[in-house]
Amino acid sequence: MLFAREPLSHSDLGVQLYTVRKVIGKDPLATLQAIQKIGYTEVEATAGNLDEIWPALQKTNLKAVSIHLEHSEPGEALDSALAGYKQKGFQYAVVPYLETTHGGPDGVKRIAEMLSKVGESAKKNGLALCYHNHAHDFTPMGGSTPIDMIMQDTQPDLVQLELDIFWASVAGLNPVDVLKKYSGRVPLVHLKDKAKGVPVQYNEKVPPTAFRAVGSGSIDIPAVLSAAAAAGVHHYFVEQDETPGDPIASLRKSYTYLEKQFKS
Repeated sequence: MLFAREPLSHSDLGVQLYTVRKVIGKDPLATLQAIQKIGYTEVEATAGNLDEIWPALQKTNLKAVSIHLEHSEPGEALDSALAGYKQKGFQYAVVPYLETTHGGPDGVKRIAEMLSKVGESAKKNGLALCYHNHAHDFTPMGGSTPIDMIMQDTQPDLVQLELDIFWASVAGLNPVDVLKKYSGRVPLVHLKDKAKGVPVQYNEKVPPTAFRAVGSGSIDIPAVLSAAAAAGVHHYFVEQDETPGDPIASLRKSYTYLEKQFKS
């Protein structure tokens, strides 16, 4: 599946709402309006609090593009949930995390089979399925890595990748190389920056200070954006797992940097 070249612009820059998880429950509408006021136009939601924030989200002009699933076991419950997300206007369903290293290559093969079934369910319901990587998904394994095996053992029309550039960088990879490797199969990207000095590791045990506003860390963001456009990325979501204070302030800082990178 090849996508048209889509560089970062005002119309495809959003926020992964996990960034504001600690404040959005207090006043969903105020939080979402603050995100919109900064200039973001899209959001990626999480299934766990969707019902709580949905009425407020409908009162904004923010477009709900993708959703991180809470449960991804194939079956009637998942089918029903996916149908509901499609009805709400979502385009993508994302499996946010799987333990891909515990069962060795055989375990990854089983995970790929499971993701293919979830992808079939998503496709049947008019959604595209992505898997979101963490650092452990790049663990060397039998001459390969879990993420490479998943991508190799699944069909592009059933399973795509939401590349989290932070976790790829933590695992010692250049996100640009990952984008090139899976060009045409990465419709979504998490834009998040990494502090200097974070050691290469295949786990997520990083200090809160490792997460930085986009443009304030060690990742070559302009190179990532160029590669993302060439690879056919459709939507860009800023995410900052931990912020030093008000997450809205951190999102504003990221936006101020990124709007200088807009190509349209």
